[in-house]
Amino acid sequence: MGGHGGSHGRGHGHPHHGDGGHHHAPHDPGPHHHGAHQHHPSSSPGPLHRLRHLLTPHSHETADKIDPALESSARGMRALWVSLAVLGVTALAQAAVVAVSGSVALLGDTVHNAADALTAVPLGIAFVLGRRAATRRFTYGYGRAEDLAGIVIVLTIAASALFAGWTAVERLLDPRPVAHVGAVAVAALVGFAGNEWVARHRIRVGREIGSAALVADGLHARTDGFTSLAVLVGAGGSALGWQLADPLVGLAITAAIALVLRDAAREVFRRVMDAVDPALTERAEQALREVSGVREVAELRLRWIGHRLRAEVAVVVDGEVTVRQAHAVAVDAEHALLHAVPRLTAALVHADPAPVPGERDPHLALAHHLTA
Repeated sequence: MGGHGGSHGRGHGHPHHGDGGHHHAPHDPGPHHHGAHQHHPSSSPGPLHRLRHLLTPHSHETADKIDPALESSARGMRALWVSLAVLGVTALAQAAVVAVSGSVALLGDTVHNAADALTAVPLGIAFVLGRRAATRRFTYGYGRAEDLAGIVIVLTIAASALFAGWTAVERLLDPRPVAHVGAVAVAALVGFAGNEWVARHRIRVGREIGSAALVADGLHARTDGFTSLAVLVGAGGSALGWQLADPLVGLAITAAIALVLRDAAREVFRRVMDAVDPALTERAEQALREVSGVREVAELRLRWIGHRLRAEVAVVVDGEVTVRQAHAVAVDAEHALLHAVPRLTAALVHADPAPVPGERDPHLALAHHLTA
């Protein structure tokens, strides 16, 4: 049974051309426009228009639709720029207080805030790359650049933890009084407010668009907020004349950074390893089982490409139906998936004929390719 849209995947981890396959490419403007890229009327936009188009979502007045993939990338970019501005101002205000107070706890918090702001750079690059069309070399596009950005973020968190820990230990060995304790306390509160706002914004947008890297960055900012409160505790201890309070709080900040490092690393590792929420897999299987003509879901694979999902599916259909009928079932199956699975932009559906007693396995010819 024939299909359209290129090669068809079938089980066992080995793609090949199969019966009844159906592939709706992400930029194929199908009748329902799921993940379809709709083009503007041809024109000659200037450099300012092109820059604005790159950094903001583009709408289409005729259908009042926004391409989901481009919109999610644009939302991610906006979240990054806003975060960069808020954290940049926060870090500059704290740095000014560090210069006059000599607080090592506030120094660690300031460095961490600055590092958190700078993580917007690799994420921004990843979001821009993710908007590029697939090529003959990068046939799935550039969405996995977000995973690389996530790794950079994890390394940045690790580096800030090492710096904060080293500075705190050095101050423990050589205690010094903290000047302008009141200013340190105010800077700590500013740090908490800025980081908590950024954390909420990044995590919310990251979850809505499916970006693990942006969620990890939000968790990073949230920990920064609590470390700022720890600086406030250290300032209180210093005000009472306890010089060791400041470096001890610095060590506590290091421990907090290590905890967020663990969570962020786990999130990014799962994404790099193509992990998906099992509930999402169950949801997709349930949607497929409800499609008329699907007797069984033989295989289902989901994977993230940046903050978008792709699916590879094998469904069992009546072996006596025509090619066109099997293809119609495959189309319906993909349509059901696109409605049921959030952020799914493409699905490759392969139809297998229901087995008949005594019939030779039609995939037997592939067996020798699959043995290690």
